[in-house]
Amino acid sequence: MTVDRLTAEDRLMLWSDASWPQDIGALAILEGRTLLESDGRFRIEAAREAIEPRLHQLPRFRQLLYEPRRGLGWPLWIDAPAFDLRDHVQIAQIPAPGDEAQLLLAIDQIRRRRLDRSRPLWEIWFLPGLPQARVGMFIRLHHVIADGVALVAGLGSLLDTAADVTRVPAPPWTPAQRPTGLQLLGDNLQRRVDGLGRALTVITHPAVTVRRARDGWPAIREILAGKPGPQTSLNRLVGPHRCLALVRGNLEVVTRIAHAHLATVNDVLLALTAGGLRGLLDGRGEPVEDLTVPIYVPVSLRQDRTRPGTGNLISQMVVPLPIGTSDPGGRLDRIARETVSRKASTRPSLGTVFRSKAIALVMLRFIARQRVNVESADIPGPPTPLYFSGAQLLEVFPLLNLIGNVSLGVGALSYAGQFNIMAVGDADAHPDIAIFAISARNELHALSGPHRTP
Repeated sequence: MTVDRLTAEDRLMLWSDASWPQDIGALAILEGRTLLESDGRFRIEAAREAIEPRLHQLPRFRQLLYEPRRGLGWPLWIDAPAFDLRDHVQIAQIPAPGDEAQLLLAIDQIRRRRLDRSRPLWEIWFLPGLPQARVGMFIRLHHVIADGVALVAGLGSLLDTAADVTRVPAPPWTPAQRPTGLQLLGDNLQRRVDGLGRALTVITHPAVTVRRARDGWPAIREILAGKPGPQTSLNRLVGPHRCLALVRGNLEVVTRIAHAHLATVNDVLLALTAGGLRGLLDGRGEPVEDLTVPIYVPVSLRQDRTRPGTGNLISQMVVPLPIGTSDPGGRLDRIARETVSRKASTRPSLGTVFRSKAIALVMLRFIARQRVNVESADIPGPPTPLYFSGAQLLEVFPLLNLIGNVSLGVGALSYAGQFNIMAVGDADAHPDIAIFAISARNELHALSGPHRTP
């Protein structure tokens, strides 16, 4: 029997979960006329019938996270002995005519409720009540299931490339038996033997080991021992509540800006984040001249970006954002030069570095001292329109998780020519998150203006 253990990267997502729920998600806006009854009620059973035949493409969606007793190895995935789709696909009605603020508030209220560890760790909520018969679709799942790239792949498994795709019947599903204690013990011993073999290989090839350590040290030093960020109002321990804001962009415009500045699309996202932070801090009366704020930027180590539900495989990069630079074009130029330099470093997976929980907790204390209070993620999405049960997906925005003193997350997702951003902040630290969003929009407008030249 194959024992499906969590990866080292996945375990990192569990260690901080007690204090800061490690859920990620995506908000989609659907053209919902085909999903509503004549009286406006959402056709929830039809939605479940559209999702159920796709679940075989998402094995984690019918699996439980199981943590065996000491001596039987790392946590693993097992098939749920019973599965009811009604527990995972539900409605949260927005009082009509609902607006964007009500939609975002409903999402925060949903994510405050913990995912139930006795069930598969995901949910899809449909939020009817928006103007023009539009319907929100919020998918949330525990970060241990997937990183952002895998989340988008999973969302794609639930959608169609056309409105009139013929529905294929669901293949039969029977849950596999949970491994016995003896099987888990044997698997754990075998993994320890394999680990010992790898350790012996390291000992017998010291030159290779030294070279790998030397190549990876600059990236580790950047995370653990870089210059601490400045003391600002961003530096605040994350609490339970969130505030959200959306920024809509055009991918062609963003790509044109990037090319004009010898930058990447991700560099443009960082520039928009820098502009948003400049406006936010200035609005709070804090000095912004000569200010540099570091930001965490995830680096995907995933080779196959099309497979959903394959866990986490990431590293991390710290990039200084030149908030004090007043010219948006000059700010982007500096960011582009900085990211080119930092991408040159070899980046080991975070799970490999923090393999032990004790070591990870000590390292997290070092990381907290660095005062990095902002994170971002740029996730590539499908270039053409997608559909759910015949309803076109009009927009989609990614929802990042927050942890520790990282009180602001800025996620972007490209979809069908759009470049859409969701900013998520700790509600106590960022009650003025709308100012961040307005300032980021102004930054995009300034960078796309006719006066901008390479």
